[in-house]
Amino acid sequence: MSNKVSIRRLKTGVPGLDNLLGGGLPEFSFNLLAGTPGSGKTTLANQMMFSLATPTNRALFFTVLGEPALKMLRYQQQFPFFDLAKVNDSIRFVNLSADLMEGNFDSVLARISEEVKDYAPSLVFVDSFRSVVQSAKQGEQGASELQHFVQQLGMQMTSWLATTFLIGEYLTPESEASAVFTVADGIIWLSQNLHHNSMVRKMQVVKMRGQAQATGLHTFRINDDGIQVFPRAIIKQGTTVDSIANLNIEVRRMPMGIAGLDDMLGGGLPAGYSLLVVGPSGSGKTILATEFLAEGARRGEPGVIAAFEKTPNQLLDKKLYPLVKAGQVGVIDTRSLDLSIDQTLHDLIEMINKMQAKRVVIDSLSGFELALAPEFSENFRASLYRMIAELTGMGMTILMTSELEDRYTDLRFSPFGSAFLADAIIVQRYIEIDSQFKRVCSIVKVRGSEHSKDIRLFDITDEGIVIGETLSGYAGIMSGRPMANS
Repeated sequence: MSNKVSIRRLKTGVPGLDNLLGGGLPEFSFNLLAGTPGSGKTTLANQMMFSLATPTNRALFFTVLGEPALKMLRYQQQFPFFDLAKVNDSIRFVNLSADLMEGNFDSVLARISEEVKDYAPSLVFVDSFRSVVQSAKQGEQGASELQHFVQQLGMQMTSWLATTFLIGEYLTPESEASAVFTVADGIIWLSQNLHHNSMVRKMQVVKMRGQAQATGLHTFRINDDGIQVFPRAIIKQGTTVDSIANLNIEVRRMPMGIAGLDDMLGGGLPAGYSLLVVGPSGSGKTILATEFLAEGARRGEPGVIAAFEKTPNQLLDKKLYPLVKAGQVGVIDTRSLDLSIDQTLHDLIEMINKMQAKRVVIDSLSGFELALAPEFSENFRASLYRMIAELTGMGMTILMTSELEDRYTDLRFSPFGSAFLADAIIVQRYIEIDSQFKRVCSIVKVRGSEHSKDIRLFDITDEGIVIGETLSGYAGIMSGRPMANS
């Protein structure tokens, strides 16, 4: 028999937040929602409150701002989580600005305690606590009175049989040394940063007693539905990008849909692998990716494509459009700027689960990097590693394309050194034969598998890619030495 106390975890109703908290908010915990001005603290508090409040689980929301609660609600009503029927029935708003203007901390504490006692709420919010601090600094109250007030308020909130929240404006966790930070059971930090003309919002669970939370900074956005959190992909212990490739077992091969290419790969692309297709503009990378998805659809293996260079209309050619219309291929339009890899991964996983997809295409990594907000593109290589590990860990077979400048004297496989991410690499290049540009392809690697070492000519026709003969007698084409004419 266990003597441990079981703490119920409350679902916040904020997409992605419960994953950061370790399953939800501990019931009867005392939490601090802090961050810079305009970072979304009040919206976060209202979104949680309207999700959790019921007639038997009532909420009390104190405002100590210089504006009435009605003004705050005017803007919160724009979000779909706002339920007018809950106001005064399950949620009560109390404005403490008049009490605060009197300058007596004891009267503010007494008013809060009286309201809590009369209403008996399960949830208590105080917004904005920072206003109390600023009032003390501008008034005659000394630092000792403020410290006493903070300690008393914290003790009262932890003693109530309610889940409580203080909401306030602060700069960074490291710059604060308030008693409330010590007393709080949980601290959720919100920030927004302007980086190269891009606005990036971040959330950090600084503290959450009694449960393991997701560490680090995580992206979140405020959209028409409210706040949505995109937890940062964290590679689980013992997981590597090439874990499947390192297993000494026979794996299922997935046909590419291009005659001759499967033979070059040693029988097709092993399931669960990540394939990088690199080449210059117009070399046929997207067409190869389309054939890969179309072959999957023919075999009952739905696919998902994240397009970063082409619009949906450009992408949906005569081969792909019917598959999308039939629900065999899902398209994620990622043309908007200021993306984060975490948000893209979230959208991919959501569509993968919805479609039960087996194949994923990212077209292209070069466009992906450009679509990211500058703060994320600076750490693109590390973030991409986590993303590929997450997808391959789900058993997805991934095809990534990458734009690569065609240099005859410099053989590379990625403009940002991400070739190590791939279990297999296909290189497409141009060569000159008889004063004409010709396309050639070769298999650079298929991890843990035999593959062709040949350089093969190929054409792009109305029917797709057609693999041609082996290039023989043209030594030095890939190394940059002078090319012979036929």
